[in-house]
Amino acid sequence: MEFRHLRYFLALAEELHYGRAAQRLAISQPPLSVAIQQLEASVGARLFDRDSKGVRLTPAGDAFRTSAQALLDRAEDACALAREVQAGEVGRLRLGFVGSTLFNGLSAWLQAFQASHPKVEVIVIELNSQDQIEALLGQELDLGLVHTDRLPPALASQPLYSEPFLACLPANHPGAKLKKIPLATLSDQPFILFSRKGSPDYHARIVEICRQHGFYPRLQHEGRHWLSVVSLVAQGMGISIVPAAFQRAGVQGAVFRPLAEAIEASAVFAAWRKDAEAVLRESFLAARPAS
Repeated sequence: MEFRHLRYFLALAEELHYGRAAQRLAISQPPLSVAIQQLEASVGARLFDRDSKGVRLTPAGDAFRTSAQALLDRAEDACALAREVQAGEVGRLRLGFVGSTLFNGLSAWLQAFQASHPKVEVIVIELNSQDQIEALLGQELDLGLVHTDRLPPALASQPLYSEPFLACLPANHPGAKLKKIPLATLSDQPFILFSRKGSPDYHARIVEICRQHGFYPRLQHEGRHWLSVVSLVAQGMGISIVPAAFQRAGVQGAVFRPLAEAIEASAVFAAWRKDAEAVLRESFLAARPAS
């Protein structure tokens, strides 16, 4: 039994006339007759009665009609689903993100993508950069938003945006009264940094920024998430240098001031496995609203 047999059967069941059914199917009448005979042989039942009065469905044919239509509908649905998956219109996207992206338009980005791809399930997971890299390598994420482009050979990346670093100080810190903070004035301050284990590259960049300006930061605490770092600063546990996005986090007790010196910006990259399917990833990246 082939799907064409079902299509021929349904056309004849509706027309109850071989000539009209053949015309509708854009074939000649003999192939239609042969196909119906093949279908009846495959089913093992007579589906039509034919006599001088015309063509009629048998009880077996009438019962078969409903199932035949359902089979064709399911086949068409399966074909449509396959086309949608190939086009990136259906599927699942597992997205990792670092906390700063929440304050740099990630919500609007997700909304824009879901509006254009309503059949795609997006699962978002906050992870630091190192955990995202490991999850990408383990095929537990499809796309990561990370603070580094220093990646294993199996991963690829593209830059998304950059933003300045700011000094993050407790509200009662003397530097909170300044418009800009000279880095050298922080040399004797207790630092709260992003965890070296959570993002070795980012941790090293903060240390290098300080080193280039004559000192190594006196590390007091580490946090695995940037909001933890900002919260510790707000509680007076030390100071930090953080991406500018966190001044929009609304953490009471923390203030943010520009640094007096020009330093390398904080960058965010999209990262993925080189051997991963590209359609959904490219659709998501293309949906990012213009900043």
